[in-house]
Amino acid sequence: MKIDIGISDSHRQAITEGLSHLLADTYTLYMTTHNFHWNVTGPMFNSLHAMFMLQYTELWNAVDPIAERIRSLGHPAPGSYAQFAKLSSLPDAPALPPKALQMVAILAQGHEAVARTARGLYEVVEQAKDEPSADLLTQRIAVHEQTAWMLRSLLEE
Repeated sequence: MKIDIGISDSHRQAITEGLSHLLADTYTLYMTTHNFHWNVTGPMFNSLHAMFMLQYTELWNAVDPIAERIRSLGHPAPGSYAQFAKLSSLPDAPALPPKALQMVAILAQGHEAVARTARGLYEVVEQAKDEPSADLLTQRIAVHEQTAWMLRSLLEE
């Protein structure tokens, strides 16, 4: 069945490709954050363990709206580790858990990267007049920028 929602096929394809990268980045950052939640040690254990839980929960809740926006545009959402590894701009979590403050730095960089991925979609979303995708991107950018700021603040002396 042909999709006619007022967004051209080419724009829907381009937006879907960008959202697929955003989905992969979000899921990769979720996995890294959850990994660090499990493996953090040291004097900041309690506060970082709790903070990482809040962050991975927020990321987990962000995955579904991104995937459902892809589906609303008429394309399948990527959903395998192999697809996410190809699409994500973030590296996988380190094989051995880093020290607590290294975890914080890795996550701050991850949130900044996801914000850049989301921001990179704006041009095509604006051209297509795709307000729902623009709204989703605005919300995601705000969360990632604020989280990156909070994480960077822990690294200041």
